[in-house]
Amino acid sequence: MSKQAENKPERLKTLQMTFAAHIRDPQAAAAPEGIEDRRLAIYRELFFNNLKSLLSTTFPVLTRIMGDARWRRLIRQFMQKHRAGTPYFLELPEELLGFLEHEYEPADDDFPFLLELAHYEYVELALNTSSEQNDFSDIDPDGDLLAGTPVKSVLAWTFAYHYPVHRIGPDFLPAEPAGQPVYLAVYRNRDDKVGFMELNPLTAGLLDAIEHNPDSLPGEALLRRLGESIGYPDIDRLVEHGAAAMDEMRGLDILLGTQAPAHPQGSPA
Repeated sequence: MSKQAENKPERLKTLQMTFAAHIRDPQAAAAPEGIEDRRLAIYRELFFNNLKSLLSTTFPVLTRIMGDARWRRLIRQFMQKHRAGTPYFLELPEELLGFLEHEYEPADDDFPFLLELAHYEYVELALNTSSEQNDFSDIDPDGDLLAGTPVKSVLAWTFAYHYPVHRIGPDFLPAEPAGQPVYLAVYRNRDDKVGFMELNPLTAGLLDAIEHNPDSLPGEALLRRLGESIGYPDIDRLVEHGAAAMDEMRGLDILLGTQAPAHPQGSPA
């Protein structure tokens, strides 16, 4: 094999790396030699616009409130500084979220809720594409949520934010965090529609207790234990409100129903 042939793979690798660096950051990285700039310009616009289109679809509120100039600046910084850990184009929104959390240096004109809003918008994509499925084989969808053990959907995720991210838009841009955590349940229902439910601290605590219930306690016991842990003054009233909240969550498919009673060994299912 000739020396020229042996060096060919290395030259190709160098050319690819030079080309990629230029596409990511045309101002700082020189273009490969011998390629007409008119042709390179097509690739520069193609890569940038495809990425911008994908991310704008995933983060529509963020796109609108930032405006085109700031949004383009953010995407360019993402291209310049971030090295994606995935070859899949549709996983780039998650990469942007990681960039905002760990690498991005906020500008003076950035919104203080930038990361939280991006996370909230990304959750919708994550839920839409999640391969998790609920197992309904041992669920009584009409079970008594107080007397039975409530079961939470695996496609209902709860989060606590500093800002009311579900209300942010061009007409509402909070400059300061909310006075207390903003609890949201984001869920995908049986029709594969994604929605959200704002939770108060008690409802958020109840949903957490339902999810982490190793002793399979019934709903009423969970509510009474929750009330005692926070020193709630009227636990019977708390149980009443908790029952209504669980009914609402079942109607939204956040709760699936209750655990079906176990069949005695040898009896028909």
